[in-house]
Amino acid sequence: MKIPFTKAHGAKNDFLLTWAGEIPGEDLPAIARAICDRHTGAGADGWLVVSPGTDGCHGKIRLFNPDGSEPELSGNGTRCAAAFLIEAGLAESAVSILTGAGRKEIRLMERNGYKYLFEMNMGRAVVEELRGTLLDLPVTIVNVGNPQCAVFVDDFSLDWRTIGARIESHPRFPRKTNVSFVKVVNGHTIDVRFFERGVGETMSSGTGSTGAAASALARGEVTNPVMIETPAGALNLRVEGEHLHLTGPVEIVAKGEFFL
Repeated sequence: MKIPFTKAHGAKNDFLLTWAGEIPGEDLPAIARAICDRHTGAGADGWLVVSPGTDGCHGKIRLFNPDGSEPELSGNGTRCAAAFLIEAGLAESAVSILTGAGRKEIRLMERNGYKYLFEMNMGRAVVEELRGTLLDLPVTIVNVGNPQCAVFVDDFSLDWRTIGARIESHPRFPRKTNVSFVKVVNGHTIDVRFFERGVGETMSSGTGSTGAAASALARGEVTNPVMIETPAGALNLRVEGEHLHLTGPVEIVAKGEFFL
């Protein structure tokens, strides 16, 4: 069985993208586990199954994590899908994509060959718990289309990967949660590490960056706009009304076939 794919990354958060009509078989979670495996598959932080759009959208996506679970949304992944649709000639400078968290609007800001810079309307952040405590650490819990738990730290000397895994599966979150560790740098900048639900450590995260910035804004730690420093480079967020707009890169790096 052969599964064609395009590989792209959004700030080193990498994804495989396949047209829904080109997938043999129906067990998508099993295919996701196989194709995302970094030792025996093509390797990625997630697999995006893309369909042509309807009702004014340029495309529709389903996202699968490497463990086969299906999260609602990925900010970096949705930007990768926007580049995929532009590359296919189905969109130009403005891209509308239907995700598991609803319709998302992405605006192309720059393009140089296979490299893109997009601004994506991430929607509203719903603060569920502004100043809580988990594992004796200060947290803010928000939803930005998927669940986010922002842990505020002075530095990253703590074993944040182990703590992230514990919080991801904490009873407080019956469907698990994404976890970000947030260090406030100054009034407009935060530095963040990410432990994503169903993935583990990632170099960056679009929704994680949005959740971290929204949490820092809600706590009064920073003001609009916000730069989010990550191990993969900086993402930028601005607030317009109640909506959060995240700017970040995408690069298409490969095309091929996975032998399932």
